[in-house]
Amino acid sequence: MEISTPELQADCSRCEALCCFALAFVQGPEFPVDKPNGEPCPNLDEKNGCRIYTERDVQGYAGCAKYDCLGAGQRLTQEILAGRSWREEPTLMCVVVEALPAMREVHELLGLLKGAAALPLNAEDRAKLDDLYGELSPGDGWTPESLSQFRAGSLSSRVHSFLQSLRPYVEQARPSQAVR
Repeated sequence: MEISTPELQADCSRCEALCCFALAFVQGPEFPVDKPNGEPCPNLDEKNGCRIYTERDVQGYAGCAKYDCLGAGQRLTQEILAGRSWREEPTLMCVVVEALPAMREVHELLGLLKGAAALPLNAEDRAKLDDLYGELSPGDGWTPESLSQFRAGSLSSRVHSFLQSLRPYVEQARPSQAVR
């Protein structure tokens, strides 16, 4: 069975600049300023565009240039917020601050499971993979509440434990190293 995953690549044009206000900055090599989560970046314009996008690295925002939400931002914008904006509905700010890191982790785990699906798994491990994938892809979608429960629950550690158990498949799939 082929694993069907949501889009796991960022598309900023379909997002409401969630990472630019939901995530904190810590002054240092990656950011020139401290910024708490829930506060818009000083470079964010009124239309959710970055004023320094093409020169983020030069301006000291290497952390922004390196960050990838793995599609969590546009998924939250389109599915959970249903196109609503945190700018127009400030009550959504708290939702996004909590939900964005959770959705990003869900997307990261989905990507890891998708990679594991390419291994020649036995039926038992394939069933475990499918079950975990199903838990990460609830039929009725994610909600702020279910994402909060995900963060508090054990699903992430269960996925990581399962992936660790696949080590023999990975080792078996590696081309044998010639002994010199």
